[in-house]
Amino acid sequence: MIQNFNVQGGPKYGQRNLPKLRKALSGLKLDGFIIPHEDEYNNEYLPDYNERLLWATGFTGSAGAAVVLTDKAAMFVDGRYTLQVRAQVDSTLYAYKRIENTGVATWLQEHASGLNIGYDSKLHSPDALARLRTAVENAGGSLTPVSPNPIDTAWQDRPAAPNAPLSIQPTELAGRDHNDKRKQIAAIIAGKNADAALITAPASIAWLLNIRGGDVMCSPLPLASLLINKDASVELFIDPNKVTPDVHTHLGNQVSVSKEDKLPEHLGNFSGKTILVDPAGSSSFMFETLAKAGANILRTMDPIALPKARKSKAEIAGTTTAHIRDGAAVTNFLHWLTKEAQDGSVDEIIAAQKLESFRERSGLLKDLSFESISGAGSNGAIVHYRVSTATTKKLEPGSLYLIDSGGQYVDGTTDITRTVPIGKPTKEMRKCFTLVLKGHIALSRVRFPKGTTGHAIDALARMALWAHGLDYDHGTGHGVGAYLGVHEGPQRIAQTPSSIALDPGMIVSNEPGYYKTGEFGIRIENLQYVTEAKPIKGGERNMLGFHTLTLAPIDRALIVKKMLSKEEIKWLNAYHKRVRREIGPLVNDEVKSWLQQACKKL
Repeated sequence: MIQNFNVQGGPKYGQRNLPKLRKALSGLKLDGFIIPHEDEYNNEYLPDYNERLLWATGFTGSAGAAVVLTDKAAMFVDGRYTLQVRAQVDSTLYAYKRIENTGVATWLQEHASGLNIGYDSKLHSPDALARLRTAVENAGGSLTPVSPNPIDTAWQDRPAAPNAPLSIQPTELAGRDHNDKRKQIAAIIAGKNADAALITAPASIAWLLNIRGGDVMCSPLPLASLLINKDASVELFIDPNKVTPDVHTHLGNQVSVSKEDKLPEHLGNFSGKTILVDPAGSSSFMFETLAKAGANILRTMDPIALPKARKSKAEIAGTTTAHIRDGAAVTNFLHWLTKEAQDGSVDEIIAAQKLESFRERSGLLKDLSFESISGAGSNGAIVHYRVSTATTKKLEPGSLYLIDSGGQYVDGTTDITRTVPIGKPTKEMRKCFTLVLKGHIALSRVRFPKGTTGHAIDALARMALWAHGLDYDHGTGHGVGAYLGVHEGPQRIAQTPSSIALDPGMIVSNEPGYYKTGEFGIRIENLQYVTEAKPIKGGERNMLGFHTLTLAPIDRALIVKKMLSKEEIKWLNAYHKRVRREIGPLVNDEVKSWLQQACKKL
């Protein structure tokens, strides 16, 4: 459970493994190979045995891609990883490129002239693959599927596939039994005049069947695939060793279990039948297999995604309890920081381990919800920084410390970021923190009509920063699961356009930030869920709003009060009053006394 700070990437991976990959490609008569940070389940966090991009490049981030040619290679990352990639990927082996706006396809169109480029069809969605194919063919090259993956062939010490047993998610936490859920999804399938739906997203499978797994770090997910038919029966394709007798009983007679390698053969039975498949979540391999079978493929969003995102009352109640418990752990940690980490003796690893230990004291922590981002000083400016024994820094007086962390509890998933001063903060730090806080408050207080997407309100979190010529290069809010993935779609709050409305019960993060390269990083993150808003006097529309889940002090020493409006101060004071009320009874007298001061009226 405790985060491993020694298993890291770095330039040595590319130096050691890139020649091995090129040798494997030569044996296949390939001039290049595309390496996405994906597996066949489209997981964000990959089991070790699927970390092919890390093996080839040394990059440990959760998003990225690489293209390896015989004489050159490129590493693609988004704005979160522009600093991290330079620290982990050898610049003499890989050119650094941005992945946004078809970065990989554009690079291939410029460099694939006359080349035969290989790919693993299980690691690309059909739409993404179509863009890559167009780019390569426009360059006069060709794109060739390869199986097995040449990295798997060259990776001699590849870890074994995970084989964790399934567990049952109790109905009192899920809110509904899986028979009811299967009927709901079957009705969606029948409503589209389809015979079945193919589900390859582990989180959707876990939600549908009220099961959890342990195959993926930080997320209680089972690696599996599933077919759900219009009569609500299900065929689960999974390693049978993961299915305990209790889980077999839980699943019942309408859920059959087969080995996962039987799925392609089973898809061959869909000749003339209509099957729903999500082109964003299922691989090109699945589409190709169904097409060869003569199936009628209906490309549509995973029918489980929206029902899963709209949390039940039981899930909201559970995650509320989990956040109060987690808030007590974070409060204990913030108190510890003020008492023990102000003299420069504590480093990023010690601090992250201390927070983990506070969470573990509850006896209910199942795992971290992601590897803690523990960034002191300039490391805090690396948006998705991953602390290691090689990079850890001291929390030095006169600096800022950013800690982004979360826990997995059986009743909920948490994710919180706090930025705190070590010693006395500078005027610039306080100004920038207050601008970020203004954006955070704006997104917490907003009321919006039903049907509004996260894209429509993202600018609210940025307006105060924009007024000073500042911004941040990441989304403002991601969806969060209920004892599932800490990053859950399809809802989000971001500059990227979205067609998914924010519906009641959806949990999203609220995390504006500011990052000054080489100096400090600031982020304030709470989780909140969409709820019906009180009617507005004289209003004509039904409005929605957010209810904050996360409860922990926001550091008052970093706030410039005169920069806040009366309404913003009112929000902050009300929030801190709630923190005192909910968290105070869960901490000892010394911490409670500190909490009273930390949450005083501004």
